[in-house]
Amino acid sequence: MTRASDTASTSPLTNPLLLVMVLAAFTSVLNNSMVNVAIPAVSAHLNVSASASGWIVTAYSIVFATGVALYGRVSDSYSLRATFLAALVIFGVGSLCCALAPTFGVLVAGRAIQAAGAAAIPSLAYGSVARLFPAGQRGAVFGTLSSAVGLGAAAGPLVAGIGVTAAGWRVLFYGTLAVIALLFVAAWRYLPDLNAERARSPHRFARLDLPGGLLLSAGAAALLFGVTTANHGGLAAPQAWGALVAAGLLLTGFTIRIRRAAFAFVPPALFANTQFLSAAGIALLSQGAFIGGGLFLTPLLLINQIGLTALQTGLVIAPGAFSVALLSPTIGRLSDRFGPRAVLGTSLTILLAGLLFMSSFAVGAAPWRVALALVIASIGYAGVTSPAANAASKALTAEIAGVGFGIYQLFFFLGSGTGAAVFGSVLTARQRQDAPALNPLYDHAAATAAYSDAYLVACLAVLGALMLLVGLGRARPVSTEET
Repeated sequence: MTRASDTASTSPLTNPLLLVMVLAAFTSVLNNSMVNVAIPAVSAHLNVSASASGWIVTAYSIVFATGVALYGRVSDSYSLRATFLAALVIFGVGSLCCALAPTFGVLVAGRAIQAAGAAAIPSLAYGSVARLFPAGQRGAVFGTLSSAVGLGAAAGPLVAGIGVTAAGWRVLFYGTLAVIALLFVAAWRYLPDLNAERARSPHRFARLDLPGGLLLSAGAAALLFGVTTANHGGLAAPQAWGALVAAGLLLTGFTIRIRRAAFAFVPPALFANTQFLSAAGIALLSQGAFIGGGLFLTPLLLINQIGLTALQTGLVIAPGAFSVALLSPTIGRLSDRFGPRAVLGTSLTILLAGLLFMSSFAVGAAPWRVALALVIASIGYAGVTSPAANAASKALTAEIAGVGFGIYQLFFFLGSGTGAAVFGSVLTARQRQDAPALNPLYDHAAATAAYSDAYLVACLAVLGALMLLVGLGRARPVSTEET
């Protein structure tokens, strides 16, 4: 078994464990960002409508939300290496199904299988960092992981453009499969067999609390489906309000379950920990504002309103994505030195400034101004991801690091999933109203004010995250007795 002392290096170049996790994080994000760009080519080849093709993304998102917390809990009771290897196999099977898909239905099923495997990567990566690295080094490691995520997001559109043009959309999934095979070999060789003792315990299955995990996962999936459906058909649509009601019932059942179970899926004390809840809330709101606001709204603005091509849009967005990748490791180290709260306060303020800048000129702006605003927002976002994870880790003991970061990543992912739906709904509603912009700094016609207002709502989400900073102070880790 690998000990913390064996993983002292925070560089993936000298730490095989970290290298595996960084490559896995990069691959999962690259895979998703490639697919998003390739959707038009897939739709044309398989002869499906633009609205139907959205299931390529929706199916992945729902299954990912379902699995991310489950994997965290599994890693607390079973071997980290065995869990990670099993997840890579599932990820690979899904990639092969997508590559060979003869119909659109098979492709969607393959994407769901991909998500069932890829959901393990963030939970296991962050959970292993919390277990194996001392508190004073975690920020730097989280920053490295965030950098890998940023690089994956930045490289995805470029790789997809080259791949689809040269060999068609299927090559993207074959490429993902090849990388997964290499990751499997590396993980087999270098990942530590954490929790080997617990894996041999006769209580290991009971500790999972599978009913509690399924209630949480199903509730999260129903919530995401309901919000996404409401974005397209409104809250009046039966699928939307029905899914949201189901989400409420399932999550209520989950709350009751963890209070009564002998081995709760999540210790109730974790949801009473101000440090953890504040960090998770900051992650949810900032992720929603930047991904759902900045990166969801901006391509629509650039293509539909400013009139750029897909390639030109990618070039406008790329500097922001590379900013995240370049700055994340440094910011992670700063959170180790000065504390997460100080770094988060500065970073959230910068993120707010970037989104407010965008709201002031939303329609009619020169592309370079949009790129500049995105770079400012991206610098702020880069300063949120690793410090927020670092803050959350301070509330987690080694015994619950897996499920703790599973819950944290669930908040993180729901932020991006629901953020896009919420801000898309704001955009649609304001376009129908044809009313003046709410932002007094916006000086364009009322007919084009909808984007400005949508960005302004994203600013409100960042303000909410800033308010949650008061909950970050002296961390009180959830004790073994409380679990």
